[in-house]
Amino acid sequence: MRYFKNWFAAVALLFFARTSLAQEIDTTQTIAIDSSLRIINLSPFFTLHVDSTLTYQLQINKIPTEYFWYLKNSPVGLRINKDNGLLNFKAEKSYFLSGKLKYDVPYKVNIGVQNLSLPSERVDTSFSIIFYNTEIVPSTVKPTISNIVRVQEGDSLNFKVLCETGSFPVEDILTIVSVPIGYYADVKQCGETFGWKAPYEFVDERDSTQKTFFISFVGITKFKNRDTATVKVIVKDALNYPLAVLEYNQMVKNVERYILQMKFTFLQLDRRLRKTKNVRTTFDLTSATTSLTGTVLSTASSEEARRGGKILPSVGLALVPIKEAAVPNRNVDQNQAALIRTSIKRLEYLIRDNTLTGARDADITKKTQKLREELKQVQIQLIDVPMELTNDFTEQELDKYFNSPKVNKKYRLKGR
Repeated sequence: MRYFKNWFAAVALLFFARTSLAQEIDTTQTIAIDSSLRIINLSPFFTLHVDSTLTYQLQINKIPTEYFWYLKNSPVGLRINKDNGLLNFKAEKSYFLSGKLKYDVPYKVNIGVQNLSLPSERVDTSFSIIFYNTEIVPSTVKPTISNIVRVQEGDSLNFKVLCETGSFPVEDILTIVSVPIGYYADVKQCGETFGWKAPYEFVDERDSTQKTFFISFVGITKFKNRDTATVKVIVKDALNYPLAVLEYNQMVKNVERYILQMKFTFLQLDRRLRKTKNVRTTFDLTSATTSLTGTVLSTASSEEARRGGKILPSVGLALVPIKEAAVPNRNVDQNQAALIRTSIKRLEYLIRDNTLTGARDADITKKTQKLREELKQVQIQLIDVPMELTNDFTEQELDKYFNSPKVNKKYRLKGR
């Protein structure tokens, strides 16, 4: 019985010993978990008014003198005491006026604390700080051009629309044009470019020499505050140079085509005149020969020869009216040929004298009008002369014949 009591007491003692050991082990584990480095009073978010001061004492669950504090990517002006973790900041207005800080923009700040003796014992975390201002600074729209712009038809108008950011940035821009101007590149965001090319005939007869319209850029913030910038555009009437060049080239082609017609007509007239001259010369030589033969025979000893000599001079005289009747002198053709040649020289000189000096020749309209008037005047002068076209001669062959020395000598002015 005594032995049983001793055994029971031993078992009870062993049970209480194990319970005490388990409690000691649990207490040790709890102390180990609670002993990890922590910042015990960090606020995740700070809101600060402009021109106010922030002073905040950070605390840890360790002895502060054994640790140091640090900040990363902090906004300008935010400081921390590395020895005791005192966070200090004064939101001076100059930071915001200079653009170093902005209102209503959350700044994420990385903060940490580290053991001086054991670098592996450290805590890295972060918090956000945002600044606000009760004074509203309006955002404005600023085109990179003066408020009055003058352009000509055919010119391009390009400029950027920038924004001066105040308390709240401009998020959208609406482009409004006072009159329909056709296609243009409008502006929807700050920094985009407005582009437009003034078309020809934009200024009509009702607008006299210029036309005015307005371009308005309306900037809108997220709180629907608006700012409007207006540009006054004055478009001046200008010559449509591409079309004017095409018209001039077409006019030159018309003149050159008419010169080619006149050259062929001149060739036909000159050949006709040369053929007539050859036939009349043959008649003259025949008449002279007959008269001379009659004179020679009239002095012959034979009566029969003298009788023939009296008849032959009459034959020579009879050939003169026959010549005039068969091949009359072509004075009209001669005058027409001379007039055509003069007109050709005149038009060729006008083409050389009215050559364009460039793609944007200031006198292109005057030169085109001069060629048109001169061509019309020549056509009126030669209205009775039938102009012909042919495929038998090339332009080079006609030029070679027209400028040959024989033709130049034949139709040169008297007295030269």
